[in-house]
Amino acid sequence: MNPLSDRINNLSTSQTLAMAAKARELKAAGIDIISLSLGEPDFNTPDFIKEAAIQAIHDNYSSYPPVEGYLELKEAICKKFKRDNGLDYKPSQIVVSTGAKQSLYNIAQVMINPGDEVILPAPYWVSYYEIIKMAGGVPVEVPTSIESDFKITPEQLEATITPGTKMMWFSSPCNPSGSVYSKEELTALVAVLEKHPSVYVVSDEIYEHINFTGSYCSIASIPGMLDRTITVNGVAKAFAMTGWRIGYIGAPEFIAKACTKMQGQVTSGANTIAQRATIAAVEADPTVLKHMVQAFQQRRDLVVGLIKQIPGMKINVPEGAFYVFPDVSAFFGKTLRGTLINNADDFAMYLLAEANVATVTGDAFGNPNCIRFSYATSDDLLKEALHRIKEAVATSEVLA
Repeated sequence: MNPLSDRINNLSTSQTLAMAAKARELKAAGIDIISLSLGEPDFNTPDFIKEAAIQAIHDNYSSYPPVEGYLELKEAICKKFKRDNGLDYKPSQIVVSTGAKQSLYNIAQVMINPGDEVILPAPYWVSYYEIIKMAGGVPVEVPTSIESDFKITPEQLEATITPGTKMMWFSSPCNPSGSVYSKEELTALVAVLEKHPSVYVVSDEIYEHINFTGSYCSIASIPGMLDRTITVNGVAKAFAMTGWRIGYIGAPEFIAKACTKMQGQVTSGANTIAQRATIAAVEADPTVLKHMVQAFQQRRDLVVGLIKQIPGMKINVPEGAFYVFPDVSAFFGKTLRGTLINNADDFAMYLLAEANVATVTGDAFGNPNCIRFSYATSDDLLKEALHRIKEAVATSEVLA
């Protein structure tokens, strides 16, 4: 008899974290694994942010903070939203949480009732699906393909909305595809949403600054969307602060208050020292990130070029984040070194076993034809990883 709750028994394990853990186990066993599985910058947190944290320790920020975050941090986030996104939020519309993942969990818990439908353009970040399920919601996947740069069309959105649709969740730049929706593309989607005023939108913008297009548009900045959009962001990716665990939302005030109420019963306020450091991060001019963004763009170009040299892999050119999401369906039904590849799961496990390279199956992101590579590592490791993969799949059967 299993004494655990149905909730946890029905919850899937995060495939990105599971593959990263598997890679660590193999490394600990002495196997030369190159991990391209985890979405984590390989840069250090900038010194000016660390100095702000050290000062906060000296200033004795060691007591419980307000549940929704320090007022000074919320004011700084409001200025950031205005500066970078053209969004007018008040501090009462900001909630700071222990990472953007908690921000998303809060939103789901306060907005979704059992049976509510939530549209997920696929591919989507792996945790969206499970977070929505935990709230009793029904994830409704909208498939895309590499040919459309993994973006949904207004026609697809219109065809998916039903009387049961409560929300749409998406990220731009997208994890796992790196796709970035332009202002024109978002405006076209908004034209559909205008017909359905009861549908709210969660816009995950955690990769906002890791963007190679030269411009960025938040869907909340398009007329009519501010009061029905929850904008999610944080400092983990752009500022290389994954372990500091700070995320935040800008939202209609009634949603922000509800998220604060929920958080007050779960974790209370986020870490005090990390909050003070985040003030320094969000107040900084985004140009301080230029060297990291340039490095990611150069790595993207390197990886895309190397993947194009691997027969059987189909690749587009992502416009942001630090992932590529090649279509590997040409290998399905083929036998590689005695291993039958039925799907992306098989292919990812084959690369781990035969090439000693850890990736993540696209099935975890709602696209069963692809796998995700993170290129947040050095050029030398990326070259070696892609060389190993090319060797591991170089068979006459695939080339035929």
